[in-house]
Amino acid sequence: MDEESLKSQQKGRDKMNTLITWNQLREMEEAQNRVTRFLGGFPTRRGIAETHSLVVADWSPEVDISQDEHEYLLKADLPEIKKDDLRVTVEDGILCVSGERKSEKEDPKRKFHRVERSYGSFRRSFTLPEDTDSKKVTAEFRDGVLKVHLPTTAIAKTKALQVKVE
Repeated sequence: MDEESLKSQQKGRDKMNTLITWNQLREMEEAQNRVTRFLGGFPTRRGIAETHSLVVADWSPEVDISQDEHEYLLKADLPEIKKDDLRVTVEDGILCVSGERKSEKEDPKRKFHRVERSYGSFRRSFTLPEDTDSKKVTAEFRDGVLKVHLPTTAIAKTKALQVKVE
């Protein structure tokens, strides 16, 4: 083989080793933007909350929600996230968990063969049930798991009254 053929083969191999991370939420946002432009609207801009657009996070952590007689418990898997990069808020009956998982810095000595974990910002919002006492919500973050405790209160049940029909 001549030198030109070897260079061509090497280029082909280099292209095969190029890493592409697929983000289905970003793909959905791009599709939404194409449809919006087609219908004459303005596309969304990542990171800017607009009243008529969907702001898409880079990824979404998995969450379990359970309930016992005293509280709801939300558990979110957030491995390799620092406590300082995490925010939990309760406002107007909405629990919001947001933050960022920072990507690893490139190291010329390290070669990645596959990258499946997501990096970047995330945001999950949950409507609180009526029996949640939003003033007593607490959260703990340990071993990559966020636990949000949502205490419940007794809701006074109204008694049915007979209405006289005339």
